[in-house]
Amino acid sequence: MDKKIEILLIEDNPGDAALIEDMLEEFSSFPYELKNAATLNEGLNLLKENSFDVILADLGLPDSDGIDTFLEIHARNSRIPIIILTGMTDERLGINAVKQGAQDYLVKGQVDGKLLIRSIQYSIERKKSEEKIQNLANVVESSNDAIITKSLDGIITSWNKGAEQIYGYSAEEALGKPADFLIPSELNNESKRLLEMVKRGEKVHQYETSRVRKDGRIIDVSMTLSPIFDISGELAAVSIIARDITESKKAEERLQRSEERYRIIAEQTGQLIYEYDIEDGKIYWAGAIEKVTGYTQEELTNIGIELWINNVHPDDQVRVWNQKMNDYIQNTKNAESKRNCHLEYRFRRKDGEYIYIEEHVVCLQKGNYLTNKVFGIMKDITEKKKAENVLKRIEEARKKEIHHRIKNNLQVISSLLDLQAEKFAGSDSYDPSKVLAAFKDSQNRVISMALIHEELYGSREVSTLNFGAYLQKLTEDLLRCYNVGASGINLRLEIEENTFFDMDTAVPLGMVVNELVSNSLKHAFPDKKSGEIRIKLSREENRKFKNDKLKGKNEGRKCKNYTLTISDNGTGIPESLNIEDSDTLGIQLVTILVDQLDGVLELNRNSGTEFIIEFSVEEKQQETYQEPLESPETLLF
Repeated sequence: MDKKIEILLIEDNPGDAALIEDMLEEFSSFPYELKNAATLNEGLNLLKENSFDVILADLGLPDSDGIDTFLEIHARNSRIPIIILTGMTDERLGINAVKQGAQDYLVKGQVDGKLLIRSIQYSIERKKSEEKIQNLANVVESSNDAIITKSLDGIITSWNKGAEQIYGYSAEEALGKPADFLIPSELNNESKRLLEMVKRGEKVHQYETSRVRKDGRIIDVSMTLSPIFDISGELAAVSIIARDITESKKAEERLQRSEERYRIIAEQTGQLIYEYDIEDGKIYWAGAIEKVTGYTQEELTNIGIELWINNVHPDDQVRVWNQKMNDYIQNTKNAESKRNCHLEYRFRRKDGEYIYIEEHVVCLQKGNYLTNKVFGIMKDITEKKKAENVLKRIEEARKKEIHHRIKNNLQVISSLLDLQAEKFAGSDSYDPSKVLAAFKDSQNRVISMALIHEELYGSREVSTLNFGAYLQKLTEDLLRCYNVGASGINLRLEIEENTFFDMDTAVPLGMVVNELVSNSLKHAFPDKKSGEIRIKLSREENRKFKNDKLKGKNEGRKCKNYTLTISDNGTGIPESLNIEDSDTLGIQLVTILVDQLDGVLELNRNSGTEFIIEFSVEEKQQETYQEPLESPETLLF
């Protein structure tokens, strides 16, 4: 061991600790660093702060005693080998600790320096071996292939999850039984023959045969058999890795039996089929050859792979050639690495026109030999590409629509500022505090619209937004703006899940919430004492609205009905305020916005203030792109 060994000693007896240190100093053949801890808690803290290679632990500590001491250390540091130090009367505890996962135990008074050093070295190496074995076991257990071990007399001794999936038998059903139940009756002698081959040292690699599943179904498998030797070098068992190739065999057989059928299908579906012989470099074509490429079958056959590559668009040639060659070479060298190849590229037809080609490639095997042929299907996807470009342009148009709506909102902001300015027009003097408050109100109105765009751009869907998430952010900003966080005023949201609105609904509705909540925060709680503001948005199923106004508007339309309630338990709005004829800008905006929604506004003054807005949203049968609206003013006025 050239690396410095980091050792943690957990021992409360100073004499025993000093003896361990003396032994290490006298007999250690490797560099080391020793850290001491007198209690379990102290040792655990050192483990948090340092990296150790081995732990020497006494089981009798001031703050822990017995096997629980080991279990506590092991639970927190299962990857570090632990050597237990016991008294002569506690040897059974050491044995129990080893059963629980300790690497070794040493009896105080019976251990010498050489034994201590050997135990440390063996424990570290044994722990590394255990981890390697565990890693291998995890690989075996997670493999999709069946990995089975059987003794020389044919008894199954191991059975992984892959074997359960392929053969249908659980481990409990298979372990301890002769493997003959997997072999069809006509292949009874096969197992003995394969075993003799393994005994003679012959390789049995990717041997194709048949096996019987639990449900009685015969499947095709490809098996690799490997010898397992004991420590003396004698053959002890056989490892079998099996892969279900039923589907691939069926596909190959169908291909071989029905070449003409494939040609007919390919021609009718506008596909090209080719077979590339890697050994002689020849390509055989079938299908809609002339329709796709403009070449006759004879012309295309004579072209060869090099000329075909030359007809690939110059910008795609290197990528296509490298990918194909890489896949062919890998599959030729190692059949275990088989994988499909998928390509898209531009190809020049005989008439000089470039078309888009989609190509799927599969490597084929013959018997137990490695891949020597490649089967491919090509299809003209030019129209598909054109459609994708159209969709791309539509998406760009959708983005333009969003930008147009942003422009509309800017126009709204301008209109709001004009309304605000009218409040001060004609006045020779201004109250700075009122001007400042007016600017703050305008700022909040702009923020309410900006948050909508923030939510839209932060989501995958650019046409609708989650209104519940939007209200959460909007109200948080309002509370922060009016410094309500430290007061006793609470805000409660009751929003149905998955409530989504488009911009035409979300913008005016968000501004309504902004105005009414701001009004409550400014006026409902003059002393900023305890109180509650409640926002409730619910969908009304099969409900008749109180006001007949909506009934008339919704006739002949398929609509979803909603009720938005904004209330507080504050001082209440004066009886003199008439929402239909108010001189306050906030209430004027609310009434305008509710009208824009084709909604109905109701005010209740019982136990505070309650605004109820009833509105409908027309259900869209189909998402279609529409040209941007010409008049931005329609968003508000």
